Amino acid sequence: MSNASVLFDAPGPRARTLSRVLSIVTALLVAGGLLWMFLVLNAPKESGGITLPGMFDESRWDIFTDPELWSFIIGQGVANTLRAAAVAAVLAIILGIILSLMRSARSPWIRIPTAVLIEFFRGMPVLLMMLFILLVFSTGDYWAVVGALAIYNGALIGEALRAGLAALPRGQREAALSLGMRHLQSKMLVEFPQAFRQMLPIIVAQLVVLLKDTSLGFIVGYPELLRTTMNNLSSFYGNRYLFPLWVVTFLIYLAMNLSLSWFARWLARRGDRRYRTGGKAGGAPEPDPNQGLLMAEASAEARQAEAPPR
Repeated sequence: MSNASVLFDAPGPRARTLSRVLSIVTALLVAGGLLWMFLVLNAPKESGGITLPGMFDESRWDIFTDPELWSFIIGQGVANTLRAAAVAAVLAIILGIILSLMRSARSPWIRIPTAVLIEFFRGMPVLLMMLFILLVFSTGDYWAVVGALAIYNGALIGEALRAGLAALPRGQREAALSLGMRHLQSKMLVEFPQAFRQMLPIIVAQLVVLLKDTSLGFIVGYPELLRTTMNNLSSFYGNRYLFPLWVVTFLIYLAMNLSLSWFARWLARRGDRRYRTGGKAGGAPEPDPNQGLLMAEASAEARQAEAPPR
């Protein structure tokens, strides 16, 4: 008996035929919808007694043969987007680590206010946070975008890391405490590295959201990709090129987000493979995941050896 037939009955001839027919019908409907959308967009339109060409007419796409246009899109729009996303990502990870440690602290005087702070940051819209930072602190558009993205995503990353710490077996902490570690040492040397490795795909997925949220900088005047193409270039070239600029902006965002998502999946597969095999893909031995416990044990034995006999 195969593993698939353990959970459900294998489909019979009629079920397979029905599934095949439904798949073909669905594919035809999707193709028909895309064809209809193309025909509608490409149809000429009347506006004020003037016939405008369709959205896919060559006259609407001739600006993209100009190298200066691409240098402006990439040099300003893409560069500013990646610059804000990179700085905000680093700050969000640092803030998330700090909040996760404070959120899982033993003292309620630290744990409870941190929980309230995290819920407050998670509940505030990113755009309102950008406007608050810009209006109250007068930081400028760049730091308003970076600060809001770092605070909001740092709160989410901190909660994810706290969940990773809570999901670890209690034996990890008990083993570390039995070797003479303090609670903070156990958390930093034994528990937190394991929780960070387990939550790494979730953290990278949250960074994809951070990259997309840089488009909110359009509202506060930051010249990221969306503002560069849909505002600056469309105002310069005219509304005739608004749809082509939208398509190019969409494709650039899609390429950046898919690349980061692919990196997250690759990172998750690589981490799982190294965890199962206990080594790297090239055959080199990987550091022991319990290295913190081994170091603590060696330190405890050294202290016992140096202690004077009673």
